[in-house]
Amino acid sequence: MSWKLIVLGGLASYVAMFVVGMGTGVVIHNGILQADYRAHSAFWVPELNQDPPDMAALMPYWVTTGLITSFVVAALYGWVRSAFRGPGWRRGLLFGLFLVLFSWATYLGWSGVFNLPAKIWIWWGVDLLLLYLVGGAVLGLVAEKVVPADGG
Repeated sequence: MSWKLIVLGGLASYVAMFVVGMGTGVVIHNGILQADYRAHSAFWVPELNQDPPDMAALMPYWVTTGLITSFVVAALYGWVRSAFRGPGWRRGLLFGLFLVLFSWATYLGWSGVFNLPAKIWIWWGVDLLLLYLVGGAVLGLVAEKVVPADGG
């Protein structure tokens, strides 16, 4: 396993997903789901229930967990990328799709446990689709540049 793939691929994927997340945050979380979030405020951490929400207080946690997750995902990609074919960006895109499908299956299970409306689960799924497809493609592109895969 290459530390270059994990660190550089993970960082690139994180940045790409962060940028996409800025857009989906405005449209999905601060727009489409805002009323649903208010109606289910008991599920959110206190900082998100303030008016206005205290995003700055949560940012250190979100950045830390986001980076750790990106490094873990990059390591997983390095482990399984030979299962995907094509140029790096396509391998990463397919890996991102794999992550989306796995996450959707997990969301489906959680939806039977947490009392949140289907609208929230569906839009979280859409958000995840956008984030992981872009993040995966960027991860694959960077991974191919820093540590080329064997056998393309």
